[in-house]
Amino acid sequence: MRYHQALARALHQAGVDTVFGVLGDANLFAMDSYVREQGGRFLSFSHEGGAVLAAAGYTATSGRLGVATVTHGPALTNTVTALVDASRSRTPLLLIAGDTAVADRDNLQNIDQASIVLPTGALFETVRSADTVAADVYGAISRAWSARLPVVLNVPVDLQWAEACDTVPPFIPTAVHSATAPDPAELDEALGLLASARRPIVLAGRGAAGAKDALSELAAVLGAPVATSLRGKGLFAGHPYDLGIYGTLSHDIASETIARADCVLAVGAALNPWTTSKGELTAGKRVVHIDNDPTALTRAIGATVSVLGDAEATTRALTRSLAEAETEPTGFASDELAAALKEYRDRGAKPAPPDGIDVELALAQIDAAVPADRTLVIDDGRFIITAYRELTVPHPSAYVHTCSFASIGLAVASAAGAHTGRPDRPVLVVCGDGGFMSAGLTEFSTLVRHGIDAVVVVMNDSAYGAEHMQFRARGMDPAISTFDWPDLAPVAEALGGIGHTVTDHAELAAALASLPSRDRPVLIDVKIDPDRVPTPGY
Repeated sequence: MRYHQALARALHQAGVDTVFGVLGDANLFAMDSYVREQGGRFLSFSHEGGAVLAAAGYTATSGRLGVATVTHGPALTNTVTALVDASRSRTPLLLIAGDTAVADRDNLQNIDQASIVLPTGALFETVRSADTVAADVYGAISRAWSARLPVVLNVPVDLQWAEACDTVPPFIPTAVHSATAPDPAELDEALGLLASARRPIVLAGRGAAGAKDALSELAAVLGAPVATSLRGKGLFAGHPYDLGIYGTLSHDIASETIARADCVLAVGAALNPWTTSKGELTAGKRVVHIDNDPTALTRAIGATVSVLGDAEATTRALTRSLAEAETEPTGFASDELAAALKEYRDRGAKPAPPDGIDVELALAQIDAAVPADRTLVIDDGRFIITAYRELTVPHPSAYVHTCSFASIGLAVASAAGAHTGRPDRPVLVVCGDGGFMSAGLTEFSTLVRHGIDAVVVVMNDSAYGAEHMQFRARGMDPAISTFDWPDLAPVAEALGGIGHTVTDHAELAAALASLPSRDRPVLIDVKIDPDRVPTPGY
């Protein structure tokens, strides 16, 4: 057996059924063996960064490890932005990167690959020999899960045809999540704060996505309304006391309730500057922070008590203790609050403007038209605040966050992997024109080639919106931030998709009404006025 065959077999043995990538000198034979000999699926991308983003999207929706592969030199440098975003979002994935031969110092693509990877926050490992291929692959997979980070496995090109062992040992999976038992002293301190609270709120993040029932039970015992971080979006959908997103994205009723709270129980949620509004939303409150990641606890803003523990196990332990102490519900989750939240959820759509597009109304129309059981991917851009508020998901695993590095252009490629991880759900992508033209355009073709069921909405203000509004705020001419893009609907058609151009709400309604009959990816180019986009001030 040759090394490239052993590598392919090790991936198969580890249960990897899909690899996202771009072929090159240092990975083409391994991927050929993976497909022909092991029956694996290889999804080709236009850009190496897109392949890594797809792997991250796959991890987010499937709960399995996303795997990508690229060749050496510029192929690896093309993945840097994607690796930073995945590292900062703590998304495990494996990137198998080819490398130039050690002796080939004059190769034009030769570069110190470890020095490229390590500043991104990803982990870097180099294979040791032709005979250690399985151990190297399995170790990298285990490390990605345990560290909750991308791992780059570096494979020098000259290993491809080296002789390897004829047998590849079976993969023995390690536990993905450890159910950490909380320290009794920390638990007692948390119980004291919760038992004495009069206006508590239960806040859950993506790290508590599997503990919905336990959290709901604890909230009932406390008489507390519930809320989520942005990445926990959708966890409490349908709960009568669901405040929605806690933090700078909160609606008015949630903001008023949060302001009145005296205690916050945060479970699996990063208490970062956005969730806490730079500490304003935790100031003056007693905050119990539960997480199974020690680094999340050490970086939290405003925590009074930190408890290292599994979300569900720790939550149930708190509930049992409060019940044993016959703790009475506080009543902060009142009938009046439930009625106010219901009225907010049931509010009718705002009237359409006589001309043009209202961004908030447009996103509400899109939210209502695309099936509720969907995956949502939102790109970075000027429209994101409104999109975060208006667009819903059925569960945190159906939301793919692409803004951990504040880069535009990451959503379309992420959507390809997200849909591959959950092919039973269509994927809704919302991006700006700048993000689409910078990177989304190249991977829209990838959506078409691989049969991805995607609806891509481009909120097109023909500008770099954040820069446009900064010029406007200072009374300056924003002309250099604007673009005369081509009409994107015919471009989508040329790439093999379906394209719609939308200039008002009637045209948007018509485009959305056609979605049930789609048989390939759809692009809806929504033309908006750059001076009519609701955005945070500068």
